[in-house]
Amino acid sequence: MPSSPPPSPEEAARRQNEARAAVTASLLSVGASVDNEMRTRTADLHANSAAISKQEKELAKQTAALAKQTAEWDKLLQGGTKKLNEVGDIQNWAEMIERDLLVLEETVRLVDDGKAEERRNGDGQRREENASGTSGTSGWFRR
Repeated sequence: MPSSPPPSPEEAARRQNEARAAVTASLLSVGASVDNEMRTRTADLHANSAAISKQEKELAKQTAALAKQTAEWDKLLQGGTKKLNEVGDIQNWAEMIERDLLVLEETVRLVDDGKAEERRNGDGQRREENASGTSGTSGWFRR
C-alpha cells in the first residue's frame, strides 16, 4: 500500500477544529443531560419536601387528637376507679350493717328465749336481783 502524503497545514487545522467542535458538542450534550437530571432531582426534592411538611403537620394534628383522646380515656378510667372504690366502700358498709343486724337478731332471739322460759316457768314475776344488779340466772333482760 502506498502511503498517503501528509495533509497540508490548512487541512490539519480544519480537522483539528472539527474534532474540537465534536468534543465540545459531546461535552455540552453530556453536561446538558446531567444538568437536566439535576434540575429534575432538585424539583423532586422540593416537591417531596412540601409533601413531607404537609405530612408532618397532619401527624402533629393527629398526635394532638390522640393526646386529647388519651386524656379523655384517662379521665374516664379515673372516674371508673373512683366508682369502683365507692362500690367497695358501700359493700364494706353493707357488710358492717349486716353484722350489726345479726348481733341485734341474736339479741332479740335471746330476749325472746328468756321470755319464753319465764312463760314456761309460769311465774311471770320479776326475778330477784342479786348483788351485782342483774336479775336471776339469765341476766340478759330486765323489765
